[in-house]
Amino acid sequence: SALPMMKRRYAQFNPKRKLLTPSEAEVRVAELQVLASRARYGGNPEHKRNPGDFGLVPPSDPRQGKSLCDVARIFKRTEAEALLRAGLRKGLVSDRMDGEWPKNVWSVTDDGFAMEAQLENPVLGTYHGYPMPETDPLSLEVKRRWEHING
Repeated sequence: SALPMMKRRYAQFNPKRKLLTPSEAEVRVAELQVLASRARYGGNPEHKRNPGDFGLVPPSDPRQGKSLCDVARIFKRTEAEALLRAGLRKGLVSDRMDGEWPKNVWSVTDDGFAMEAQLENPVLGTYHGYPMPETDPLSLEVKRRWEHING
């Protein structure tokens, strides 16, 4: 008997990831401004081929299949942190929280790369981020919202 064909699995996107609606973000604008001023970018060595000035230990060690920040040309912690804070100020955050922090924050680079940051430490408010694959349906929504919000 022939084995059934195995379906090839592509990157799985967490279906629970959801942006706050614009009206939900509007209500929380003051809170998000405060969080933006406190948020920090930690960084994950698995997403970096070039560790730049992130000071990652162990040294950069890209894992196969991980999206690399190098693609989006983000090599400085200050750039990553600025994007993270802009995403918070614009309200491009997850509707899911861990303590006072949104689980995810989204932003878009000057070159048009949609980025996703994931909370890594809910006590310190540190995140690590990575470029969103073009195939992620949420990336289009992030880009659309980013262009229509000042912040």
